[in-house]
Amino acid sequence: MADNKIKVTLVKSVIGTKQDHRATVRGLGLRKINSSAMLEDTPAVRGMIRKIAYLVKVEG
Repeated sequence: MADNKIKVTLVKSVIGTKQDHRATVRGLGLRKINSSAMLEDTPAVRGMIRKIAYLVKVEG
């Protein structure tokens, strides 16, 4: 794994979601709709993305 990065984009609002899902979104560095973050492709990050898959789009 040589510097594998993935781009995560928030595509749906966090209004009405569970508190821990909102915390996960913030933990990934996402704030507003259409905000993106380049993250290391690790099992921890993959688990966070899987938890909020209905809110985000993943590329790369």
